[in-house]
Amino acid sequence: MKLRADITINGRLYKKGEEIAWYKIYPFFLVHMLAFGGSGFVMAYADTPENILFLYFHGGVAILVYVIFYLFIFGMDEVKWMFINAGLGALGIFTQMGWLLALFGRDISDYPFQVHVIPFLYFVLYTFLLHQAVLDLTNSREDETKRRRVESSYIVILAAGYLLSYLMTR
Repeated sequence: MKLRADITINGRLYKKGEEIAWYKIYPFFLVHMLAFGGSGFVMAYADTPENILFLYFHGGVAILVYVIFYLFIFGMDEVKWMFINAGLGALGIFTQMGWLLALFGRDISDYPFQVHVIPFLYFVLYTFLLHQAVLDLTNSREDETKRRRVESSYIVILAAGYLLSYLMTR
């Protein structure tokens, strides 16, 4: 993947346009974000939920940092599409979060809207990262035909997963 801006990773400066191997980006962010997103999920939906301000501070700072890294690594256009797709995918996110909560015997409607903001944003960031990883792992980022095929498959798989999770919670 080509970097969109200069960035230092593990003490090494990578210049804008420089190629960087996928294994230097995705494993760290996927594990790191799973830990922070998981803790945000637990804080939001615990039996005794955290103070909403602490939840917003804890999650908000991490999310801001991730977005800044995404801008440096993937560029403004990709991040813009992340938020566009997030808006379009709100129903999908709602069904997935509802399904996850159902696994713990809870219902998404048991919580006020403001509690869902941080877990939903983590979901957006995580699925964006998975999408970017799929593009790089299939070597389809630079091949327009292959990219369209991979992205179409990605959309079909996600939509099927959303539908399945929706049906499983009804």
